[in-house]
Amino acid sequence: MSLGESTWPEVRAATVLVPLGAFEQHGPHLPLDTDARIAGAVARRAAADDAELLVAPPLVYGASGEHEGFPGTLSIGHEALRAVLVELGRSASRWASRLVFVNGHGGNLPTVPDAVAQLRDEGRDAAWSPCVVTGGDAHAGRTETSILLALDPAAVRLEAAEPGATAPLAELLPALRAGGVAAVSPNGVLGDPTGATAQEGEHLLAEMTEALRAGLNRWHPDRTGRLT
Repeated sequence: MSLGESTWPEVRAATVLVPLGAFEQHGPHLPLDTDARIAGAVARRAAADDAELLVAPPLVYGASGEHEGFPGTLSIGHEALRAVLVELGRSASRWASRLVFVNGHGGNLPTVPDAVAQLRDEGRDAAWSPCVVTGGDAHAGRTETSILLALDPAAVRLEAAEPGATAPLAELLPALRAGGVAAVSPNGVLGDPTGATAQEGEHLLAEMTEALRAGLNRWHPDRTGRLT
């Protein structure tokens, strides 16, 4: 059930899924709201045919300071993100039984678990779950390109897709932390999007959706509030 399309009498005490994204560059071929699109899709698919799950509109803005070397990036930073998540959690807890942040942007960490930890310390039944896949690349590479091809192929500029920095992320981190993504990848890509397919994207979406569903069904948040 879409919370944004509901009227208040239609809303029942249930688990609310809040997709978290970011508004940042995703290379020359993917849209700026890629992370929010992915988190929203995973949340909607996980909630399909389950009356106990409500999907809120995605929070499009996140902590994206590492991408501010590229035009179009809009970041609210970690302090503001934390405040927003805590206040959303407090507000939702007045009527919802549970709250789950479905995080589609790795740069929002560790703020997401930190905010969830505060909510849980306050006695609120909150948790979070990441949109990650086994063996996925870091940013705007084959993983995200495949997923966007599955979700909205018209939004992908395949003619502009090109490899970026393909070294392991661990090797790139020192320079990335010092100068942002632009310091290690002039085109903003960390990976290689060539060869991405919609078929692969559907497989990756299914993997993320099943992981979220399994976590919701078990409901055993770990010490950081992450559903396992």
